[in-house]
Amino acid sequence: MNTFRKVPLPFVRIFEAAGRSLSFAAAAQELNLTPSAVSHSIRKLEEMIAVKLFQRSTREVRLTREGMQLLEHVQRGIDEMQRGFAIVTNEARSPLRLHSAPSFATQWLLPRLASFVREYPDIDLQVSASTEYARFDDDFDLDIVYGDPRSSPHESIPLAVEGLAPLCSPELARQIRSPQDLYRLPLIQCAVQRFQWKGWFEANELAAPAHYGLRFDRSSMAIAAAVDGLGVVLESTLMAERELAAGKLVRPLSGTREVKYIGHYLAYPRRQHHHEGFETFRGWLLGQLGLADGPQPQ
Repeated sequence: MNTFRKVPLPFVRIFEAAGRSLSFAAAAQELNLTPSAVSHSIRKLEEMIAVKLFQRSTREVRLTREGMQLLEHVQRGIDEMQRGFAIVTNEARSPLRLHSAPSFATQWLLPRLASFVREYPDIDLQVSASTEYARFDDDFDLDIVYGDPRSSPHESIPLAVEGLAPLCSPELARQIRSPQDLYRLPLIQCAVQRFQWKGWFEANELAAPAHYGLRFDRSSMAIAAAVDGLGVVLESTLMAERELAAGKLVRPLSGTREVKYIGHYLAYPRRQHHHEGFETFRGWLLGQLGLADGPQPQ
């Protein structure tokens, strides 16, 4: 028999309050119980699952390692139940939770979100950005990841084929007539990019320079540095689309070979039921990238 099915739900609620406050007295006050009732319930829960959840002393209670693990999962479950009740009772509109690689969010997504908000005002969108992978079990509905997604049971859709090319300010471009001119100019690299300047020089049958001017850990920072005239950046023309369209960046060596690759993927869990705005956002995103009838999930 599943262990959880044996545990009375009031015990779970008491454990969460006690674990969160690290105080049986505070949990008792919150739940309108006596401290002895809280202590008794915790002890019964530990006996049922045969796991010690708290270290007790005369002055304090502390969660054991197992207790901390259980508390994390219980709190996730409570959050999901609260979301469910809010949805079915129309208490509050549940947001569609999107996670994205930081530079994709800054450089490509944010400039286009106004059109999504105008077209779909009934969908609340919550956007977070970090280099970590999304955890679909508790935090997010979709994830835009940079690079090949790690092996997982989730669906993944390759997004646009991106081309890496030398980009710089119009002023700096006046000094560039051939690839050899790059050897005497500061070169900007994004340290987390899959392909670096070395790969671009090799693709164009040139020797890679011995050193570079600046390195950043975000494409958005590398692009901003190039806009400010600090050097020539090797960057995705998709990520720098806005700066290229505005004339803040130009491509001085248009006749050279681009390094092409799929830079980003859309990942999401295989579920029978998704957020009500899931299909709408997914379709909008692929449509913006010209992939409305494009790649199928992998």
